[in-house]
Amino acid sequence: MTLTRTAPPWRRREGLRALLWLSPWLAGFAVFFLYPLLATVYFSFHRYDLFTLEFIGLDNYRYLFHDPRAGIAIRNTLWLVAFMVPVQLVFALGLAQLVTRLKAGSGFFRTVFYLPSLVPLVAGTVSFVFLLNPSTGPLNQALRVLGISGPDWFGDPAWAKPSLTLLGMWGIGNVMVIFLAALLDVPRHLYEAAEIDGAGAWRRFRSITLPMISPVLMFSAVTGVIYALQYFTQAMIAARVASGTTDSPGTTFVPGYPEMSTLTLPQWLFHAGFRDFSMGYACVLALVLLAASMVFTLVLLRRFRGLDEEAGLR
Repeated sequence: MTLTRTAPPWRRREGLRALLWLSPWLAGFAVFFLYPLLATVYFSFHRYDLFTLEFIGLDNYRYLFHDPRAGIAIRNTLWLVAFMVPVQLVFALGLAQLVTRLKAGSGFFRTVFYLPSLVPLVAGTVSFVFLLNPSTGPLNQALRVLGISGPDWFGDPAWAKPSLTLLGMWGIGNVMVIFLAALLDVPRHLYEAAEIDGAGAWRRFRSITLPMISPVLMFSAVTGVIYALQYFTQAMIAARVASGTTDSPGTTFVPGYPEMSTLTLPQWLFHAGFRDFSMGYACVLALVLLAASMVFTLVLLRRFRGLDEEAGLR
């Protein structure tokens, strides 16, 4: 004889009440994430141009390994993740450290550093391209006064991605404000005790500042990597303005100027789906982007968890 244990009525009522409160989130998750994800996986096995749907199995996935522009886009995107994100984090943390050390005028400089992040992406990118214009831009003109020949910032493949990195550093004010709040929250007595023990500036930064702000640093790193993997607007606008080309009847602008150096994976996904109408292949690129975001996020979470354990915070 076996006895089956049933949940008491009050527990069932609590479960139903919890589901009721969670229902708006569950509905949003199902409609805006789960269904699009399943549809993307489904269409990735088809040749789909918005009008006809034909099952082709793994052909779209095989084509990914033979698409030279997809390989270039993936390499450029990984370059942004490996170089642009660390530079932005270090620059934002340095600005935050500078503002915390100012005795007077900290509010003014905090506002000055934050304002560029409020500029719309398109307007900021267009202005930045004109500022870095090789012939008429103020930066190259100032370099000429010093006897230095400035590069063709957005027209030279070797300088295009570093120029995008400079653009990202210019608009890093939102991350700087987050770091500033974290730095101001570090207890002052820890620094005072470290100074009494003879710890230098680098030792205090390594042993006190970094462990104390590691959650904020982890958040900024994860969101920065996801943002870099989705990098689209600035690269597209900069390439259009620097090349001087626009869409006109009978012509199609191919992103990546100059010489595919600014082509990112989201741009190629957009081009494949909404220019070539290869929606099935675009779904494959979207899944690659999702997988990369998940892998980088898991790696960063594990890395920062290890740092916290070393610091004795967990």
